Amino acid sequence: MQVNILEAKNRLSQLVKCALAGEEVVIANRGEPVARIVPVRPGAAESGEPGSGAAFARWLRHHPLPAHLQRGHEEIEAGIRAERAGWD
Repeated sequence: MQVNILEAKNRLSQLVKCALAGEEVVIANRGEPVARIVPVRPGAAESGEPGSGAAFARWLRHHPLPAHLQRGHEEIEAGIRAERAGWD
């Protein structure tokens, strides 16, 4: 997959996940390839190595967010809608 710089900026986390899944991700400047996103260590996300998604999930289970910071999807969306309504 090839994306331009602005799109890469807006979709970085998704592009990193694609690269971790083995997809080639190329970043272009005005259609000219300039960079490539590649995993640091192939398969690191599945291995549980430090810095991997599995390691972070394990850490988060042992260090949960305080109750006042835990919000569900609907509560977050409601907050976003309320903030946007205040823009008018």
